[in-house]
Amino acid sequence: MDLRVLQYYLTVAREENITRAAQLLHITQPTLSRQLRQLEEELGVKLFQRSKHSIYLTAEGLLFRRRAQEIVALAEKAKGELLPGEEDISGEILIGCGELRSSQYMADLLAAFQGQYPRVQFRIYSGNSDNIKERMEQGSLDLGLLLEPVDVSKYSFIRMPVKERWGAFVRADSPLAPLETLSPQDMAGQRLIYSDREAVRREVLNWLGPYAEQTEWAAGGNLAYNMAALVRSGMGVFISLDLACHYDGLKFIPLSPGLELSSVLAWKEHQVYSDAMGAFVQFAKKYKNSISYDEN
Repeated sequence: MDLRVLQYYLTVAREENITRAAQLLHITQPTLSRQLRQLEEELGVKLFQRSKHSIYLTAEGLLFRRRAQEIVALAEKAKGELLPGEEDISGEILIGCGELRSSQYMADLLAAFQGQYPRVQFRIYSGNSDNIKERMEQGSLDLGLLLEPVDVSKYSFIRMPVKERWGAFVRADSPLAPLETLSPQDMAGQRLIYSDREAVRREVLNWLGPYAEQTEWAAGGNLAYNMAALVRSGMGVFISLDLACHYDGLKFIPLSPGLELSSVLAWKEHQVYSDAMGAFVQFAKKYKNSISYDEN
């Protein structure tokens, strides 16, 4: 039984789609389908139930997935025990990252890792959780720093020890500017600017409660600098994460009751990664457990 074919099998089981799995594995769809058929023939059971657009595990397939995961995990452990020394590990790790307070924690993590593995380099892609996840699905990013709520059911992840706090930017001459905090009632009658991410919009609307109907969504986007420019031009109030940023002519006011979200560092399960990526994941898990992180 070929370990590589087991990894193919686990990828298809996770993706439930032959075409997407083939793209992630960088092989052709016919090749992947042939490997799966040969695996079923070798085992003498039907592992998948196929439909027009999806592929699902049979009862036998679910049982075999557990065994395949154990075999692959054992092989990875054995490989890890034979990895080259730290000074020999090199390569590039591609990371997607949103505009978050936990970005500083991430930067500290990368710096600590590179201090131990100086030949590993990083490339950072900036975006929101949705387009970062899309790139991870396509295989063009290894990891993603994602703002919750986000579906990570198909991912392994580490929850960041930093809470993402929300507030609002208002013009310095706004009637709201003297306030120390902003309540949902304070937002009544305001034109609001906030993320065009559907999950975040739902969080904001839930926070506004019955006052949501008394507000108007004026604009949305994914870069705080651009949204701040809209506030400066008088388009509305920008509900934003507290990123400790200063924008001329604007004041940041925390929300009350407080609205906080978490973020996670996620990567796809059961995927063949480079030595550099494998070392980074292990390092990240130990790093979180070994430090006390100050959010201020």
